[in-house]
Amino acid sequence: MIVQLNTDKNIEGTAGLETFVSEKVNSGLKHFVENITRIEVHLSDQNADKGGSDDIHCKIEARLEGIQPVIVVGKSGSKEKALDEAVDKMKAKLGTVMGKIKNK
Repeated sequence: MIVQLNTDKNIEGTAGLETFVSEKVNSGLKHFVENITRIEVHLSDQNADKGGSDDIHCKIEARLEGIQPVIVVGKSGSKEKALDEAVDKMKAKLGTVMGKIKNK
């Protein structure tokens, strides 16, 4: 499973951040690794230097073979919490999607 990190101009995409995101996504979505071809993670800071309780957005797009991409968004005041929320949402959504595919 390929994990690709994209950041906006307000978040520095360091090697450490890339490693952290990759490890978090791989461990959180390990049950779906056979079905996912690629994961794109988009981190953005909606209001730059101003603070806020949910100004960091983490959008995760999972590309699965044979179906449309699955997209979720996590929002928080920190990159880590936004990523955690998005991974949890993706885990739940992929469980639903894969369950529907198996029932066909």
